[in-house]
Amino acid sequence: MIRVLLADDQTLVRAAFAMLVESAPGMAVVGQAGTGREAVELARSARADLVVMDVRMPDVDGIEATRLIAADEDLAGVKVLVLTTYDTDENIVEALRAGASGFLVKDTRPAELLDAIRTVAAGEALLSPGPTARLIERFLRTPAAPVAGGPECLSEREREVLALVARGLNNTEVADVLGLSPLTAKTHVSRIMGKLGARDRAQLVIVAYESGLVRPGSM
Repeated sequence: MIRVLLADDQTLVRAAFAMLVESAPGMAVVGQAGTGREAVELARSARADLVVMDVRMPDVDGIEATRLIAADEDLAGVKVLVLTTYDTDENIVEALRAGASGFLVKDTRPAELLDAIRTVAAGEALLSPGPTARLIERFLRTPAAPVAGGPECLSEREREVLALVARGLNNTEVADVLGLSPLTAKTHVSRIMGKLGARDRAQLVIVAYESGLVRPGSM
């Protein structure tokens, strides 16, 4: 069961998302927050697995709330799926840097939201790799390293895997490209995350671009 917390300052939006999530098998809404600060508090008290987080909220915005969740050791397993009004919102890059695992635009189809929740909760792949990569290419201009290390600490094979992850490939696709088994690809990704101190694949994408391992336009 995926325990979902909904954070949005619009009551009707939260109610609509709640109805959708509750209708899906294997999911439950464990709380609703109207501000970023409330989202952080409820993430802890409601023992959420995933927070669907709006960017623009009063008190503490979604980016800062995401940063607070990512920095809290007690919330280490909590994933954040950020919502934005437009897929060109530069705040999304800052949200990814802050620790978000992916993003969605608010006008996404209901089935896509549910798939996104499952994907991000599982930690298998960065959500919407194409739009995410375009955002990174457009807005990643000022270095702000989100992880402790860099690609120089990786082996040649691990650098190849990281480059493919940054292009939006999941473990199975990485395995196909490199002629590996999916389990081996998954092991490489886990090892890379450990070496770089990254909490999820979203941070791997950021560090790959910021280090120059993957360059804008190379998709």
